[in-house]
Amino acid sequence: MMIKKIVFGLALLAGVNFITSCSSCSSSKVDELDEIPDSVANAPLQLSENVVNDMIQNISSPVEMANSIKNSGAGFSEKVLNPADNMKNYNSSFKRALNLGVYSADLGYINTFNKSSVVVQYLLAVKELADGINVGQFLDFQTLKRLATNSTNLDSLKQLSVTSFNKMDRYLREQKRANTSTAIIAGAWIEGVHITCDVVEQTSDADLTNRLAEQKEIVKILLVVLDNFAKADKNFQALCEKIHAVNDAYDNVRITYEFGEPVTKEVDGMLVIEQNEIPHYEFTPDKETVIKDIISKVRDARQFVVE
Repeated sequence: MMIKKIVFGLALLAGVNFITSCSSCSSSKVDELDEIPDSVANAPLQLSENVVNDMIQNISSPVEMANSIKNSGAGFSEKVLNPADNMKNYNSSFKRALNLGVYSADLGYINTFNKSSVVVQYLLAVKELADGINVGQFLDFQTLKRLATNSTNLDSLKQLSVTSFNKMDRYLREQKRANTSTAIIAGAWIEGVHITCDVVEQTSDADLTNRLAEQKEIVKILLVVLDNFAKADKNFQALCEKIHAVNDAYDNVRITYEFGEPVTKEVDGMLVIEQNEIPHYEFTPDKETVIKDIISKVRDARQFVVE
């Protein structure tokens, strides 16, 4: 399958700044009544933790999406972002986790276009949301802020962000809060696809349209994980309804693959031959109708996440 394997740290850090956002902040107390129920995290699930982790590794990275958008020649548009000010509206742990993912994807988009003028406000939003779900202690906000506002430090920013996220993600899983990690991932994916939809609608770029069609495989993986938690939590149930609608829209996309020429590359000093697969996309009844339906359903899901 052509599903892109990614380390979720990179995905979330999509803006290389995602995590970048939060850090030496004091941890704020999570609203007890709005906390994602412990019963969800601790309940026996049909899927093992290892299976969930493997699936998460296959979910598209917002960084990849943002790079494809820039390569299409489309310009930066701040209007597609979730306004940083909306952060104050997220009072439940579920919404905080979802929008921590959303803002991470926004940061990926912002940093791909080197828009340092708006970085800090999004870093602050991430900081507040991370503190709100008690993971802000893993993010060195001051250092990340300094790196984020200097484009020459992009590689250092990426490395520090990955390290910070890995610590946060490991902590969440050790605390049996895989549901929180899953909510963050879902928010990042939805926002990345939302931004892609906006550019596709405006430009009809062929490569981006294919990237959007490719999400047919990703959304199925995401749903397996989300449905797992939806069995015990109404928040995940509501989100799953929206994502299932997106999945239904993808029923009209068919993806087939043909083998291309093998590619030889060097990995750790050794030559490795990789089989190249070329995807082909078919749309029924036609591409324009199908893509419009997908965009509509993605926007509906994204509205649920950020409202």
